[in-house]
Amino acid sequence: MINTIHILNIVLPILYAATFAVYAYDFAQHKELLHNSKRAFLFVTLMVHIFYLLARTIEFNHPPITNKDEIFTILAFSIGFAYFLLELLTGIRGTGVFIILFSVIFQILSSLFIEDLVEVKEILRNRLLGAHVISALLGYSGFTISAVHGLLFLILYKDIKLSKFGLIFNRLPSLETLEKLSFVSLVIGFVLLTISIIIGFSWLPSAFPEFSYFDPKLISAGLVWVIYGIGILVKLIANWYGKKVIMFSLVGFILALLSLFFSNIFASSFHTFY
Repeated sequence: MINTIHILNIVLPILYAATFAVYAYDFAQHKELLHNSKRAFLFVTLMVHIFYLLARTIEFNHPPITNKDEIFTILAFSIGFAYFLLELLTGIRGTGVFIILFSVIFQILSSLFIEDLVEVKEILRNRLLGAHVISALLGYSGFTISAVHGLLFLILYKDIKLSKFGLIFNRLPSLETLEKLSFVSLVIGFVLLTISIIIGFSWLPSAFPEFSYFDPKLISAGLVWVIYGIGILVKLIANWYGKKVIMFSLVGFILALLSLFFSNIFASSFHTFY
């Protein structure tokens, strides 16, 4: 098993790079064959990645969440998987090149520096903790994809106002479609973050009997959840559209990043396991 893990550690960045190349070539040339089949490249890459993550979990007897290099490979998978869900839900495939690039970067970083860790703190072997962390990363990946589509919306909006009708105008979906992709990605992220929070609160009392609800990371995750939840309700009730939705997505993403940054850097937490 260990040899298989090491081989897959080399194969995965190659697969992600190849998938990115297919999406990039289709974006530049718009070949019908690639446009219809490129999702299959991403599907195969994700299936191999799932096997890799399961193999590491079984071989080392802990979910791959024990350090930043293991987190990087989870992030690579999370971004690719969240985008794959977005394609399935919307049928729109024109923005994958801008998303999968993040998976390539994170998987390369992971593959270069990841280590085989057998001895870890006992808490890190808990499967519920693994599900909690992975679903949270999937949620934040959804928010990231939403923000990327928001930036693409603003770029295309600016090009249209300046009457620049180049590759971006010809290949990107319409402004309306980019808004839809941004919002659907946001909803995917919100649902997955909700699952993570539910798992976390159901597991916390048994794992940390003396934990505090005022823990910085609990507060930051709660704030992110509330901000995005309010945004989704306002969009649905007040019928927001266009730049209002996009600006909310981008502002929400920035606030989420700031919240996570300050809770990780400047505050102590029972979430610090290593």
